[in-house]
Amino acid sequence: MLLHLRNVLTADELQTALSLLGDEAPWMEGRISAGSQAATVKNNSQLSQSSAQAKQLQSLILSALKRDALFFSAALPRKIFNPLFNRYRGNANHFGPHVDGAVMHSQATGEWVRTDVSCTVFLSDPTSYDGGELLVQDTYGSRGVKLAAGDAVLYPGTSVHEVTPVTRGERVASFFWIESMVRSDEQRRTLFELDMNLLKLRAQLGETPETTSLTGVYHNLLRQWANT
Repeated sequence: MLLHLRNVLTADELQTALSLLGDEAPWMEGRISAGSQAATVKNNSQLSQSSAQAKQLQSLILSALKRDALFFSAALPRKIFNPLFNRYRGNANHFGPHVDGAVMHSQATGEWVRTDVSCTVFLSDPTSYDGGELLVQDTYGSRGVKLAAGDAVLYPGTSVHEVTPVTRGERVASFFWIESMVRSDEQRRTLFELDMNLLKLRAQLGETPETTSLTGVYHNLLRQWANT
């Protein structure tokens, strides 16, 4: 499932994020944090995880996610890797096709996080740069994603993905992974579709015996599949 989340960040949060990610921020070579396969195709910059800017930005992103009911319904998060930040511009402008490691170790929290779901939060105005599409290949084929600043995309951590070369301007984004309470992508998708259709039925019909029964089906499936 590839899902577009709109307005994850407010305008004020977006401005704060961009002000912390200027040229004075401690950018480092992105290849340093990549696995052996990804390091061969990664050519971007990444914000130092131990910096004061990173800690402030991680708190900002995580607080924004807590407000987003769609994010919770789709990802059913058990653990969230501390958000990371990257920049593409000039000669450090792309990240070729790769698959993220199955399990990531966070320098910030010391946690190991299974990468069931990947998330990218776009921070740059898409009209301010050329290229920089996130291309995701999965069972639904290849999809190109280039979203408004403050929007985010969720997609399976198992997907082959890449960021195409930025040929003008600068692309700044946050990226991270979610270990879900429901490990199976298919089961998460079933729960998400059931949850979304229940919301529509309640809006159309109000609370009825049928919506109550279907709510029970949702929670019984979640009880059966979730690992907390």
